[in-house]
Amino acid sequence: MSIQRRGFLTGVSITAVSVAGCLGSRAADSPSDLGELTVGVTTSTYDSGLLDALHSAFESTYGVTIRAVAGGTGETLARGERGDVDVVMAHARSLEDEFIQSGHGVNRRDFAYGDFVIAGPPDDPAGIAAVDTASEAFSRIAATESTFLSRGDNSGTHVQERAIWDDSEASPAGEWYTEAGLGMGETLIQANQRGAYLITVRGNYIDLRDRLDLDIFVEGPVTGGDPALDNPYGVIVVNPARHDVDYEIAMLYVGFLTGTEGQTIIEEYTIDGQQVFYPNGLSKDPNFDQYTPSDES
Repeated sequence: MSIQRRGFLTGVSITAVSVAGCLGSRAADSPSDLGELTVGVTTSTYDSGLLDALHSAFESTYGVTIRAVAGGTGETLARGERGDVDVVMAHARSLEDEFIQSGHGVNRRDFAYGDFVIAGPPDDPAGIAAVDTASEAFSRIAATESTFLSRGDNSGTHVQERAIWDDSEASPAGEWYTEAGLGMGETLIQANQRGAYLITVRGNYIDLRDRLDLDIFVEGPVTGGDPALDNPYGVIVVNPARHDVDYEIAMLYVGFLTGTEGQTIIEEYTIDGQQVFYPNGLSKDPNFDQYTPSDES
């Protein structure tokens, strides 16, 4: 099989990686240039600033330059399928499983979770403040034909939205329902301008709330709300048997995210003093399902 290589990446030897791994945090004192790692990341982790904290620590520790390419989960996984990135982050397990089952990804790991919320204009024309579940909120929005703005980009947020519409048995169709085709932050700004409801990652809402006239009406499980709004994140290495990726450095990156230093950074990261991402890469009883696709995907 012919493997096409991205010209802007520098090859990294196994020996160099082994040395970096042995040095651990001591490499931060005088990091050598081990090359560049390209990571496809979600707009929710990118826009929130979490990746700035994680990548800064990784680069200073190991001397690897990270090139982060942000997009929705569908777009990010497509980059992995083409071999345009070495690692992908995602938050749509059904799409992640398809990516692995099709042979494009290996060594998936959980590394963090958060949740979604449903927000909208303060006057709440659909009356969703009175409900507890996302599916009932969507049913009321559809019944009242209140303006709803979807990401519409096959992102993890969009995949979750579609699943909730399916559970609600309501049809998201009509002039009241529109698709932005934008990242999470941009979609929030546009929903604010239109006075629209939307499903959003909590962290992005908190990051932008000073610029928004939108209220949260349905909470996710982080604050004891609807479990249907759970938002787990995974990291997957692109299959080196299919694409010429920097596999050893990619695995070092996964190890950093799911190891003690990366997990501590996730635990301590806040927006306006509020924690929005929660580490789940370390556990005395690891969840076996994180490693392998489900039969239902």
